[in-house]
Amino acid sequence: MDRKCKICEKPLKGRTDKIFCNTYCKNQYHKHLRYASKQAAIEINGYLKRNYSILTELLGNNKSQVKVYRNVLEKKKFRFMYHTHFHINSHNKMFHYIYDLAWMEFSDDEILIVKKRK
Repeated sequence: MDRKCKICEKPLKGRTDKIFCNTYCKNQYHKHLRYASKQAAIEINGYLKRNYSILTELLGNNKSQVKVYRNVLEKKKFRFMYHTHFHINSHNKMFHYIYDLAWMEFSDDEILIVKKRK
């Protein structure tokens, strides 16, 4: 069985579980993995920041909750699938959180935006 380096495709000699021919190839492989995961995190964090700013804008300064229509969020390019965590309350309603702000689908057309109490 001809085993080859994951990076440079050179034939491998030595241990049977060896993956890379030298430390340079090993470092290149892990550097690429770190870069790819960092890029994904930057992209997702950008979506979270945008969603947070949209919710903050709609909520206003002095309100703790507000109801808006779903199409208002969609027009502002809110991405519903990106949130930090969720909570299901005692009435079996799911709140999707972005840090300290949450939204819940109140009806098919309405979204309730809530600021978490401290």
